Amino acid sequence: MDLDLTPDDLAFRDEVRAFLAENLTPELKAAGARQTSVFVEPRYSLAWQRILHRKGWVAPSWPREYGGPGWSETQRAIFAAECVQASAPSLAPMGLRMVGPCIMRYGTDAQKAHYLPRILSGEDYWCQGYSEPGSGSDLASLQLRAVSDGDDYVLSGSKIWTTHAHHANRMFCLVRTSTDGKPQAGITFLLLDMASPGIKVDPIITLAGEHEVNQVFFDEVRVPRSGRLGEENQGWTVAKYLLEFERGGGSAPGLKMQLERLRQAAGDVLADAHYRRKVAEQEIAVQAIDISELRVLSALAGGKNPGPASSMLKTQGTEAMQGIDTLAVEAAGLYAAVDQPEAREAGSNVTPVGPDHSLTAMARYLNNRAASIYGGSNEIQRDIIARLVLGL
Repeated sequence: MDLDLTPDDLAFRDEVRAFLAENLTPELKAAGARQTSVFVEPRYSLAWQRILHRKGWVAPSWPREYGGPGWSETQRAIFAAECVQASAPSLAPMGLRMVGPCIMRYGTDAQKAHYLPRILSGEDYWCQGYSEPGSGSDLASLQLRAVSDGDDYVLSGSKIWTTHAHHANRMFCLVRTSTDGKPQAGITFLLLDMASPGIKVDPIITLAGEHEVNQVFFDEVRVPRSGRLGEENQGWTVAKYLLEFERGGGSAPGLKMQLERLRQAAGDVLADAHYRRKVAEQEIAVQAIDISELRVLSALAGGKNPGPASSMLKTQGTEAMQGIDTLAVEAAGLYAAVDQPEAREAGSNVTPVGPDHSLTAMARYLNNRAASIYGGSNEIQRDIIARLVLGL
């Protein structure tokens, strides 16, 4: 495994750094530095997406034929690391990283021509209709019904924990079209318009006091058959393919940045030997993740499949993130308990109570408790590792 960057890679890194220095406005940098979740408010993420789209860098993993830059695995890793280092706000992953690749794989020519350019430009902002009340990790038990009626499916039921459904104009959704046979065999994958009559979005306020997730209700919502991705009752296959893009990999740069900020914020707390030991434990965990991700990067660059490594990295990455969050709350002390969402806004003129690093400590801690559940809980990931790696 060769971990050294080539001269071409180093030149590319310099190009990325120059671009970020020129195009990341102070407001966008502030939004990136203060984000408390994978998701940033669209007024910031879409502004950054438009800048990247003009440059042709908005979808690093997409092939050239669909509007991507055609980068190597190493270039993608360099770009991701430099964006984190520069505090660029995260782009919404639902379109670019999740449903986009599924449309490339399973979509018709008409679906590709319609949706892919709109995903790149940000004209379509997507949410994910997977979880339901009573059907979280056991996704195959979902019950949202889709009854065939002429050229349409008619949907009745609900989805829950739907991130940014209140912002989205599109949803990719798993629905039940059959109750025959195994539960997985009766699921269909649909692309739908959130403005369709009969859709109602109710907010769910998180422990962090933020409106990020929602419950979405469907009251005889009509979705054209042209919105089906893949074959009827074969949506489970599409969904499994999508999960390859939702889980694992690429977390080390962000974790290293969080550790660096933690060291800067901890100050006198680092004088405590017990606290220093806990910081060192997280540093070791992040180093292990970094090496594992480099091994995966090397395998991908060589045309190999990383296999169950995505489950391992998903588990390790989320647990390391939660460990760092806990230490950040400890470093903030009593100030972590002060709820001041207005002061967290980019460009806010609200004077924060306590040091700047305490602004996001508790919100990030509370928000990231879900990270070991979404995308397949860590218990599920350990089961995959046990079966595919240990042969248990």
